[in-house]
Amino acid sequence: MTIIANPIYDVVFKYMMEDERVAKLLLSALLQKEVLSLQMRRHEYTGIRQTGISLFRIDFSANVRNEDGTENLILIELQKTWLTTETLRFRQYLGTQYLNKENISSAEGEKGYGLPIVSIYILGHKLGDLTEPVVYVRRRYLDYDSNPIVDGVPDKFIESLTHDSIIVQIPFLKGRMRNRLERILNVFDQDYCMKGNEHLLEINEEVFHNDEQILVSRLVKAAVTPDVRRAMDVEDEILSEIEARDTTIMIKDKEIKEKDKKLEEKDKKLEEQNEKLSSAICLLSKNHISVTDIAVQLSISEEEVVETLRRKGLK
Repeated sequence: MTIIANPIYDVVFKYMMEDERVAKLLLSALLQKEVLSLQMRRHEYTGIRQTGISLFRIDFSANVRNEDGTENLILIELQKTWLTTETLRFRQYLGTQYLNKENISSAEGEKGYGLPIVSIYILGHKLGDLTEPVVYVRRRYLDYDSNPIVDGVPDKFIESLTHDSIIVQIPFLKGRMRNRLERILNVFDQDYCMKGNEHLLEINEEVFHNDEQILVSRLVKAAVTPDVRRAMDVEDEILSEIEARDTTIMIKDKEIKEKDKKLEEKDKKLEEQNEKLSSAICLLSKNHISVTDIAVQLSISEEEVVETLRRKGLK
């Protein structure tokens, strides 16, 4: 067994992806295309210490080779979170990519068109009812009758305004190694966490092929790098603060709901009492009891009797 740093931590994942060979290996496997060259976008990293939430974001521009042998430049938007996160955060960040003028192609014949975007979400939590560890959401060009369109595809205009997505659900990895991608993603499988130390994973290095060993080596190095280990401690502290905050909010929400329920029950009981009082007033009035006598019998003011009779159309 080999001890590696846990890449679910932002600092470890960043350390891992800063190695171009490792980044190309992982992204090629996710995209199911060969990444020929790769460049991490400047100023795109936003980590947990800056945002106060466990949401890691990093972008790459990549030259990839397609199945037909053609090559093209794409923008890869990578986001990772280990907590259930509002989708609005993902949408807001995606929106900045569409608005960023740096994402407009400068290639001859493609000026004015945005670079095709592929969004990748690595989630430390489960989605709704989807149980596949990796989910691909791909666009298709269709006519009115849902027949695939072949001629003129892909179109630069459409590629500028729509995008494909890849979603990884870490909880469903569970030792699966049915293909190259799942084998590589094995390093994220939280079932391999060392007992009493979630910073480290114990994995079987022998399952990785020769070209995949660079990923394991990088994470082994991260595990013994003091700065990385200290940063993981910081992330744990921040996560504890987030969980404590969420627990406090949850408790307060529960208290508010309980108070609202009690007020609702109190209002309902008061409404029932008022209805009974109104019925008594009307009954006594129909039996020709005076307003003064009704007020005395029911221990209320004459004004209340008159107002109730007026409301019921008896005065």
